[in-house]
Amino acid sequence: MTDLYRALADIDAIRGQMARDTTFRGYGPATVAVTGVLALIAAAVQAHVLKNPAHEVGLYLGIWVTTATLALLIISLETITRTRRVHSGLAREMIHSAVEQFLPAIMAGMLMTAVLVRSAPQSLWMLPGLWQVVYSLGVFSSCKFLPRQIIAVGVWYLATGLMYLAMGGGEWAFSPWAMGVPYGVGQMLVAIVLQLNYQETDDKP
Repeated sequence: MTDLYRALADIDAIRGQMARDTTFRGYGPATVAVTGVLALIAAAVQAHVLKNPAHEVGLYLGIWVTTATLALLIISLETITRTRRVHSGLAREMIHSAVEQFLPAIMAGMLMTAVLVRSAPQSLWMLPGLWQVVYSLGVFSSCKFLPRQIIAVGVWYLATGLMYLAMGGGEWAFSPWAMGVPYGVGQMLVAIVLQLNYQETDDKP
């Protein structure tokens, strides 16, 4: 039985390595684009509902945490169904690899938000920039199994996050467009890169 378990472990290791060396096609371009539109809608809602977000941080967080949760749910459902269709034989390993790359960034963003809310409310204005920087790290981490052009998206999120932080808050603190534009444009860029790559791959003989 020991030899059997060892053989099964070797097979799992091989399948895992194959998944890491295969370009992931589980993200649907249209679905990713929808999350970009969702970010712009959330920014418009904030602009209409919150006239002074610095004094209504709880509602500000509610809008953006809800938006992020909804976007994550939409992408997750699409990814699972699409991966099972596109990577049928390696679906489980491919999904695991995708989660493994992006989950640390998601968890870091959640924990960082909780810590700032609890221990440093005076620094909450930094959240939009910090969220974008952390998100860029998730994108960079995912570059190893996504089309190489995705690195440009990571650079976009890193640049927008740092630019926001460099402005030092002021009139830009909690601006709806400080979140809507970076994520709206960024997710659209992801969708374009994925769509072009999928077409290029499908067109190859």
